[in-house]
Amino acid sequence: MALLQADPTAIVQSVNYVWVLVVTFLIFFMHAGFAMLEAGQVRAKNVANQLTKNMLTWSVGVTVFFLLGAGTEALVASVTGGADYGGFFALLSATDSLAWVDWLFGAVFAMTAATIVSGAVAGRMKLRAYVGYTVVLAAVIYPVVTGLTWAGGWLSTLGFTDFAGGMIVHAMGGVAALTAAAMVGPRIGRFNDDGSVNVIPGHSITFAVLGTLILCFGWYGFNVGTAAAPLAEGATELADFSYVGRVALTTTLGMAAGAMGASAMSLARNRKVDTLYVANGMLAGLVGITSNTDLITWAGALVIGGLAGAQLPLVFEFVEKRLNIDDVCAVFPVHGSAGILGALLVGVPIFTVPDAGVSFVSQLVGVVVIAGWTVLATAVVLGVFKAAGQLRVTREHEIEGLDISEHGVETYPEFSLGDEPVVADGGIVRTDGGVETGGIKLVMAYIRPDKLADVKRALAEVGAPSITVTNVSGRGSQPAKKSQWRGEEYVVDLHQKVKVECVVAEVPAAEVAEAVRDAAKTGEPGDGKVFILPVENAYQIRTGEVGVEAV
Repeated sequence: MALLQADPTAIVQSVNYVWVLVVTFLIFFMHAGFAMLEAGQVRAKNVANQLTKNMLTWSVGVTVFFLLGAGTEALVASVTGGADYGGFFALLSATDSLAWVDWLFGAVFAMTAATIVSGAVAGRMKLRAYVGYTVVLAAVIYPVVTGLTWAGGWLSTLGFTDFAGGMIVHAMGGVAALTAAAMVGPRIGRFNDDGSVNVIPGHSITFAVLGTLILCFGWYGFNVGTAAAPLAEGATELADFSYVGRVALTTTLGMAAGAMGASAMSLARNRKVDTLYVANGMLAGLVGITSNTDLITWAGALVIGGLAGAQLPLVFEFVEKRLNIDDVCAVFPVHGSAGILGALLVGVPIFTVPDAGVSFVSQLVGVVVIAGWTVLATAVVLGVFKAAGQLRVTREHEIEGLDISEHGVETYPEFSLGDEPVVADGGIVRTDGGVETGGIKLVMAYIRPDKLADVKRALAEVGAPSITVTNVSGRGSQPAKKSQWRGEEYVVDLHQKVKVECVVAEVPAAEVAEAVRDAAKTGEPGDGKVFILPVENAYQIRTGEVGVEAV
């Protein structure tokens, strides 16, 4: 009875804002997707740096967007389009919870645009430069774009439309990323002097695909969530949702068509369906329909999504081989060119529902203005960092990896240790197996990485558990093979191995070598080899002992 007596407007408002908050949290979860997608496409030595940039993008960016960005947006809308302007710091002095909910919904869009940039400049940009650029993007660059469009500014008065940010968020971020990648320069070894390209594979397709699927899940918050009014104003029952069903359907079809379009192009060009292109194609398809998902037909979603996926390998190759820009995570073909494509095609009537009323000319003007502003602003900001020598890490730091040089951590710091530390019988570790006569020998083995735990146990059983282990790559009888990274083929003739070294007294050397051999054997080419080398002498640093006693 109390519910029936409640103010219908209050019920509408409450349900609406609960819905807005739910989809806002869903969009926030996309940052986990970006983190995994980018971490998988960089080398192992740069993973922690990439994860740190994603976390700081949100933390720094959302704060700056609250303090300055929302005010910049309102100012631009007021000056260029005559929208109402409540003052530069209106949000800071607000007391209405609903104003803060509205701001948060806009903030997660802004932070998506900001984090897109990080994948293109991975592996060589200083953290301070990246964070500095994020501050400017959140305070000025992105708010100017939304001020001109969603907030009621000049482009909106021309009729430019972008339903959920295909151009305003994704293409803007993609264009910024391409500009940043060009200014910071390619990774060491990416291009040869003649302009030819060297493939630098990322370290985990697993992470990349996991990140892709998280992003696809969060994208429903982006698109379906933008239809953020589940009740009609003043009504007491659900509205008919005249276009929300279309948004959900076209989002799904665009995603699927993007994956198929990228797969087909990969198959046509390389005779194989590249896994990373499928993943990137799903995202490109989503970007392609994000600006138009409320207006296109289901057939239009399939065509636009398919085209967005199919253009991905072509644009990536053009950026890489013609422009010689090192876009590590294919950010521009996924977000930039796909977003531009979708923003333009919504102005073509054959893809939209009747009476959509979108002008191709207005869309073209919007695309040119947003892209031009983004390139100019990004070039100015990063140009300042470059002139100050703060844009790119040193050659030594890049070779070492940004995890160590920028953060002092290793993402993968340990070898497989097994369930428990391996020691000799009785818990006594004797470095030479307990034999103190004869010469000193070095037993050196190259084994499969997955056999390390077995080898450690075997060495403990023969009384020589003290070892040194190193990750190495090498070539022996194991045949070379070909692999692909984002559709480009490269030869793998240096295979990953683990080098195990054990210095012992002369007598147990053969036993140690045989223990390694038996524990590491699988019977297949590539099992490795064991060598026994004489050691001329040994010195114990702590005690000063020399010879066998030092071992």
